Parts: sequence; structure tokens; C-alpha cells
Amino acid sequence: MNVSPGALTLTKKTHSCVRIEKEGRILVIDPGGFSEDDAALGADVMLVTHEHPDHFNEARLRAGLEANPAAEIWTLRSVAEQLSAAFPGRVHTVGDGDAFSAAGFDVTVHGELHAVIHPDIPRITNVGFLVDGSVFHPGDALTVPERPVDTLLLPVMAPWSKISEVIDYVREVKPRRAIDVHDALLTDLARPIYDNQIGALGGADHGRLAPGGTTEL
Repeated sequence: MNVSPGALTLTKKTHSCVRIEKEGRILVIDPGGFSEDDAALGADVMLVTHEHPDHFNEARLRAGLEANPAAEIWTLRSVAEQLSAAFPGRVHTVGDGDAFSAAGFDVTVHGELHAVIHPDIPRITNVGFLVDGSVFHPGDALTVPERPVDTLLLPVMAPWSKISEVIDYVREVKPRRAIDVHDALLTDLARPIYDNQIGALGGADHGRLAPGGTTEL
């Protein structure tokens, strides 16, 4: 693939994990327990939206930090507290409204709480990350950033959502395109239904990548 200078290239990993590359630097979001064992290897920057095991896997993050002594993590407090003692100075706590630059990527942080799974289940903290003012990963929430989004990484299927909410979320964010994440539980039988309805009603170019698939953003 011929990539324009400064362009972002996204590689989809299993479930909610993605790798974003720019000029040889790699940023990884949510290398969780459903993603590949090597999902964080080679990363310069790792971002974790929340502590649920399909988004946060300590072994994968440790492997990424150990493989690259310059790699660092930005995440919320509940995750940072599990890693910061072993990697002093390399694990940073962030929250809604924060902004930082790392390895050539500019990142802003949006959102505070995980979506409601059930009223009887306490809500945990969840943050979303907007990378280079272009691509937004909301984690497990339907957070709408207070700025335009070019590419929305769309949590397409979860125990906490239904398809009407997913469609309305795309409409509210108004991205140029939406790419599915949080899709490991979506069966092959269901995919055409989701593709057709989100594509027809969301108001944005909608697509998905198989694990390992890559696209220029």
C-alpha cells in the first residue's frame, strides 16, 4: 500500500482493538482479551478505554511495554493503577478533556462513563480517544466528541446496545465514515443485517474490516 506522508493507516484486530500507524510509529487501542496475543507488540503508544477484559488485558500490555522500552500507555485510573508500579513513568492517567502528544500522535480524551448494561450493574469509568483530530474510538459508550470526526470506530454490537442506538449514534457524530469495532460477538448471520441497516440509515459511509484488514484513513 502506498501511503501519503502524514496519513494514518488503520489495521483492524479482533473485537475492539485497532492499530494506527503514521510514518513508522504505531498506536494501539484496547488490546484486550479477545484480541490477538501480539496485538500490542511493536506499539509506541497504547491507549485503553476501560478495565473490562475484552478491552484491557494486562499480559498484552506488559508484553508491549517490555518489547519496546520507549513505549508508553495512556488510560484511566482503574487501569493505570494495575501497571504503573511495574513501569514507573510510562503509564499515564487521563480523563475527559485531557489532551496529549505521543510518538507524533495528537490525542484528545472524551467521555466519562461506560454505557448502561443494566440498571443493577454499577457503571464504571470509560474514556474515548480522538487521534489526530480524525479517528475516534469511544470504547464502550456512545460518546459524541465536541468536534468533528472523520472516521468513527463504531461499537456495532454489545450487550449494552441495540441497532437503533448504533444508527442514531452514527447520525449524531456525523463522521465521513464508520468502521465497525466491538464485533467479536456478532455472528456471520447477523452481519448483513447490521451492514444493510447501518449503511442505509446511518448517513455515513459504513464498512468493516476482517481482523488483519488495513485501510488508509
